[in-house]
Amino acid sequence: MPQIIDGKAISAQIKDELKEKVASLKEAGVSLCLAVIQVGNDPASSVYVGNKKKACAYIGVDSLSYELPEETTQEELLSLVADLNGRADVNGILVQLPVPAHIDEDAVIRAIDPMKDVDGFHPQSVGALCIGQKGFISCTPAGIIQLLKRSGIEIAGKECVIIGRSNIVGKPMALLLLRENGTVTVTHSKTKDLEEVTKRADILVVAIGKPKMITRKYVKEGAVVIDVGIHRNENNKLCGDVDYDDVAPICSAITPVPGGVGPMTIAMLLQNLVESAAVMR
Repeated sequence: MPQIIDGKAISAQIKDELKEKVASLKEAGVSLCLAVIQVGNDPASSVYVGNKKKACAYIGVDSLSYELPEETTQEELLSLVADLNGRADVNGILVQLPVPAHIDEDAVIRAIDPMKDVDGFHPQSVGALCIGQKGFISCTPAGIIQLLKRSGIEIAGKECVIIGRSNIVGKPMALLLLRENGTVTVTHSKTKDLEEVTKRADILVVAIGKPKMITRKYVKEGAVVIDVGIHRNENNKLCGDVDYDDVAPICSAITPVPGGVGPMTIAMLLQNLVESAAVMR
C-alpha cells in the first residue's frame, strides 16, 4: 500500500504554526490583514474566497472582502488595487482568478504591489524565484514542496518530472524542485513519447487539467505521484488528473483528490501573508 500524503493534516499543522507566529506578532504590536477581491459570482470562486476568509480568521489575521459585480470595469478594479496598495493596514492583496473576460488578468496581476503579492504571481515575484532571491512563491507549488518535505520524501538527487507548464503551477514547480536539488524535466502537450519521459520520474507532479489522464502506464513502480488536478467526474464526484485507483497500487506515495494538494494552497497563502509582516516592517 502506498503512503497517502494527507494534505488536510499537513495544512492544519502549518496553520497551527502560523497561528502561534501571528500571536507573537500581535504581542509585538504587529497586525496583519489580507484584502480579497472577487469580481462576479462564479460559484467555485465564491467557495475559495469563503475558505480563505475562514482560514484568516483561524490563524488570527484580519481580512477585507470586496465582492464586485460582474460588470465592474478594468479601470474600477485597478483603482481599488491602487487604493489597497497605498494602505498601510493591508499586508496582502489577492484578486481571485479567473476574472471576467473583459478584464486583462495580466494587467491586474502587474498592478499589485510586489510587497503585497501574497499569491506570488507578479513578474517580480516570479523573477526573484528564477534567480534564487527572496520573494513570494506561488502557493500551490510551495505547498507541494511542503507536502513532500513533511512526508519525509527526499527531493535532492531525484528525477522529478512535471506534466504541465503553466505559469501558476508547472514553471514555478520546476524552479522550486531545482532549488531543492532535484533533476527536473518539464513535459507538455508537445512532448514526444510522454510515457517514456514520465516513467523515469521518482517524483511525478501532474498539473495537466485533464481528468484521470494519467494511468499506471505513465508511472514508474515506486514513484511518488502528486496530483494537482481537480475535476468533477460523470457521477459529480471530485477526481484529479491521475486515475487514482489505477495508479495508487504501484506508487510509494500519492496525493488523493480531494484532500491532497488543495488544502495546501490556502495554507501557503497564509504563510506568504505572515512573511509579508517581515517584508513590510
